Amino acid sequence: MVPPARCRGPGAVLLALTLLLGSGSVLCLELRQNDTEPIVLEGKCLVVCDSNPSSDGGVTSSLGISVRSAGAKVAFSAVRGTNHEPSEMSNTSMTIYFDQVLVNIGNHFDLKASVFQAPRRGIYSFSFHVVKVYNRQTIQVNLMQNDYPVISAFAGDQDVTREAASNGVLLMVEREDRVYLKLERGTLMGGWKYSTFSGFLVFPV
Repeated sequence: MVPPARCRGPGAVLLALTLLLGSGSVLCLELRQNDTEPIVLEGKCLVVCDSNPSSDGGVTSSLGISVRSAGAKVAFSAVRGTNHEPSEMSNTSMTIYFDQVLVNIGNHFDLKASVFQAPRRGIYSFSFHVVKVYNRQTIQVNLMQNDYPVISAFAGDQDVTREAASNGVLLMVEREDRVYLKLERGTLMGGWKYSTFSGFLVFPV
């Protein structure tokens, strides 16, 4: 066991105990007396000061002591690598599907459904680029959070063979929220090769 690390600040005393588990992962116990900002210790120990510990991926006790994994990282990036026409499922749900995953840390992006499900509450960053090919009409793409549109992007230039509807946003996302892309207007006839959809956890809250 690593010796306890004490963090002192105005009006607060924190006691952090670092535990090394058999799997090699490092966890932290955090005991707080009053409100302070989150504190990150050197190494792999993350101490989060929370007056209302919740089930966001950590283990809590009745004493308000929270235990969270320091390596809980979340990120994904998916791409469309083929130019197949929209399937019957695509035409019914209007969900924009992807067929390759470049990054899926934590395995929270379901490639078959092309839906990201948040493992914990936090601030997340999302971005997308949906390419329309040989399509002389305007498309509108929505970023959906639990079936509600959050942001949109448009592509409607009549004189180019490829054009992308692109956008990005920071979102407060609750645990088990679902985030995906939906074609709100137009069609993707000709395919949407080279389209991408990415996201990652900026920090938990």
